Amino acid sequence: MMHTVKIMQPSGKLDATKSQEFREEVAGLLEDGTKVVLVDFKDVTFMDSSGLGALVLAFKALRAADSKLVVCSINEQVRILFELTGMDKVFEIFDNQEEFNKTILSTI
Repeated sequence: MMHTVKIMQPSGKLDATKSQEFREEVAGLLEDGTKVVLVDFKDVTFMDSSGLGALVLAFKALRAADSKLVVCSINEQVRILFELTGMDKVFEIFDNQEEFNKTILSTI
């Protein structure tokens, strides 16, 4: 049975050292036929431009494969980064996993 929803929970800093690993994890999910990837930021303390770049690349790769990437539980620093770069208009952002479950699971 194919999993339609996968949850990724990066932790600590999502920066240059972690972004490659993040991209590889997303590539692996694409091969699994995942339809929705939820990136839960609750354990992420900081994200920089390379982390954001990895997220955008993942978003594009998933969209090209007819899948989607959504995020939840972003902290103030990540929210500000999203707003400064206009990414808050690109990504669907949920308050937490419960909000995501209520919204997304009802549409699958």
